[in-house]
This record gives sequence, structure tokens and C-alpha cells, in this order.
Amino acid sequence: MAIDYKNAGVDVEAGYSAVRLMKEYVKSTYDKNVVGDLGSFGGFYALSDAADGDVLVAGTDGVGTKLKYAFSLNKHDTIGIDCVAMCVNDIVCQGAKPLIFLDYIALGKLIPEKVALIVKGVSEGCRMAGCALIGGETAEMPGFYPEDEYDLAGFTVGVVDKAKILDNSTMQPGDVIIALPSTGVHSNGFSLVRKIFDIDNNPDVLKKTFDGMDKPLGEALLAPTKIYVKPVLAVMDEITVKGVSHITGGGFYENIPRSLKKGCAARIAKADVRTPALFDVMQREGGISEHDMFNTFNMGVGMVLTVAPEDADKAIAILKAHGEDAYRLGTIVEGDGVELV
Repeated sequence: MAIDYKNAGVDVEAGYSAVRLMKEYVKSTYDKNVVGDLGSFGGFYALSDAADGDVLVAGTDGVGTKLKYAFSLNKHDTIGIDCVAMCVNDIVCQGAKPLIFLDYIALGKLIPEKVALIVKGVSEGCRMAGCALIGGETAEMPGFYPEDEYDLAGFTVGVVDKAKILDNSTMQPGDVIIALPSTGVHSNGFSLVRKIFDIDNNPDVLKKTFDGMDKPLGEALLAPTKIYVKPVLAVMDEITVKGVSHITGGGFYENIPRSLKKGCAARIAKADVRTPALFDVMQREGGISEHDMFNTFNMGVGMVLTVAPEDADKAIAILKAHGEDAYRLGTIVEGDGVELV
């Protein structure tokens, strides 16, 4: 039987349903300063009514079951980078510069040296994003978590000028979609990864180097999520960016449409997606359909930017100058959603 996300224990549709059910409770807390609605890559709160006033953009996320690989490999000094990345990459999709970060660590037994390594990673992630780690919470919860396990989540607040909040109203057919490569699976889809390789019952598989890969599976899976804040903001300083999507859980099919204008679709040639060998190995070992791969994983693309065709070369040059091996991924066409051809 082919493996998919649902029979790996994650019901994406239940997640969508939960959001629909909670909306009325969330909206009951809004005041006049709340901008927008649920479902974007960050929450907006205007500090004034001025047309050019500052707007706070907040985001929160966790590392998820990628933590189990940190436990298995006893490597805790990079998982904090993932925590920061999952938060700051979301709010930069709105044009916001991250200002501050808070972390939350809950564990079965507080081992000071391990906590210090976790926070070392969080601090490194904050430096990469250009934000300050101003506090957090460490909760020892014996009997709730096993002694050698923990959970890690974070929260960030950034700021953007109200007039500079990303606006897709000028998006039109012919616009160019630019890909920023990922470092690997990043921090989504790991419940499915565990199922593919039966890691819970065969942890030694993490030491295996599969055909086509240049490192052991565990090392490839634990590679920290890339933080795109500085290169993306550099592009926004010089070019009108019409849309940005952080490719997380839900892959291409869920995340790219979040930045598309109504009536616009993203047309992407599968042959143009630079997919690392790790994803080919996962698809082969798990017997996963191509659609489910693109609907679950980032497939080697951690973030996409949409710009006018005349700005595409300049955008790519700026990204490359900031260390990103960016490339043209696709184009905007009339339609809806994502067309993989």
C-alpha cells in the first residue's frame, strides 16, 4: 500500500476544518487595529490609523516531529534554527522585518547542558534573521514528556510600513515565479518521513546513505531550515515583489496559492523544479505518488517570489548576491491554484 500523509497519522483536512470552526471565536477578539483575516502567513496589527503607519506582523510555529531526529541522533544545537526559521520565514512573506523572538521549551527532565544547546540554535537563527531573542519559557513537565524528549516552539513579531505590506493586486499573467532552494525537508512532513523509512522500528536507517545521496539519511533530514529573511528583504528594497510564499506543510499545492491574486494560477514545469536526491529516495522508498509529494513536501523549493518579467533577472541577481542560488521556476497564467505540467 502506498503511503500518504493521512495514513502516517496527519489529517490535513481535519486541520482545515479546525480553522473553519475556530474562526468565529478568533474574530470575536478583533478590534479596529487588526488588519486582514486568518489564513495569511502572519497576523497584522496596525499601531495607528495613518496610511504610512507601522504595522506589527506576528507569527508562531514549532519544529514538529523533526524533533524526534534530534533525539535519535542526540544533536540539539541546530533544531533551534528550525524553530526561528518557521516563524520568521512566514512573516517576511508579508514584507515584515522580524524584530523580536521568544522561544518555548517544554521537557520531561531539565538538563541544563541540553537546554543551552537548544537555545544556542535559537540564537543562531535569530542572528541569521536579524532579530533579538528577548526571552522565553522553559517548562519542566515530568510525567508529561519522557525524560529524554522535549517540544520546541517560537513566536516572532516584525514590522512593516502599512504602505509596503505585500500587495498582489498588480499580479498578472506573464509574471515570473522565482524559486529559492531549500536545504532539504525543512520542518514539515516528518511524520510521513518516519513512516516511509519505518524509523520508529528501525532507527539505524538514519545512518544509511542511500543511492544518489552524499550523506547519511539522518544528517540530511536534520539539516536546518533555511532562513530567507535577509535576501528576500534585499529584493523588496529594490523591486516590487507581487507575492511571496513560504513552502511548508502542504507543499506547492497549498502554499503557493496563498500569495496568488484571484484569477491567477502558477504554472510550473516539473522538469524545472531542482529536486534534491533526498526527495527521490523518499518517493521511491514510500511508493508515494507525485501529487502527494508536491502536496506534502517543499521538493527542494523553500520559498517562491513573484515579480514582473522585466524585474526577474535583477531579483535573481540580488538573491545570488546574498548567497541564494535562485532560479526561474514558473510563470503566472490565468486560472486558479497550481498547474504542474
